Amino acid sequence: MVRRAIPVALIVVELVVTVAATWVFFAAHGRVLAPERVPRGSTLVVFGSLVSDDEPGDYVRGRLDTALDLFRSGVAVRIINSGNGSADVGDEPAAMRAYLERHGVPSGVIVDDPAGFDTADTCRRLRTVYGVDRPVLITQDFHVPRAIALCRSLGVDASGVDARCECSVITQARNVIREALLARPKALVTAVTGQ
Repeated sequence: MVRRAIPVALIVVELVVTVAATWVFFAAHGRVLAPERVPRGSTLVVFGSLVSDDEPGDYVRGRLDTALDLFRSGVAVRIINSGNGSADVGDEPAAMRAYLERHGVPSGVIVDDPAGFDTADTCRRLRTVYGVDRPVLITQDFHVPRAIALCRSLGVDASGVDARCECSVITQARNVIREALLARPKALVTAVTGQ
């Protein structure tokens, strides 16, 4: 009985991973933009991640630097920093705001979303809290297709830009694997159930 259960479980896992990857691919197809294709007047959404001692980690810094480039090129009118605002994790949006302000972004352009605890929360709040229907999502290439797919499934017509990252090969590989095996299947469940 156990010998049969293991192959069946592996087939189910493979099927779920494949369906999730296919959904993400088609939902994000043609929506990952080169920076020069970002429309003027865009609202950028920068996803939070690890901060330490009030400083953004490598991933967040790459996202913020990409947003800075877009802001300086004149296409962005607003930047929403979405992440975990809890002091226990370093208040991601506050650290992100401080970084942007240090690099010349006026305070009035920046909006902090302290309840963006995960990608789905950020997408839901874009429409319901901030009234944003067509954001440009800024995050790394392993994450941006899923973020676009999730936002679209929750009624937000998102596109995105791949953020740069001066990250180690090991952490990038770990994130790609986590994305494929865990995050995309979870996102598919969210898209199907709306929760």
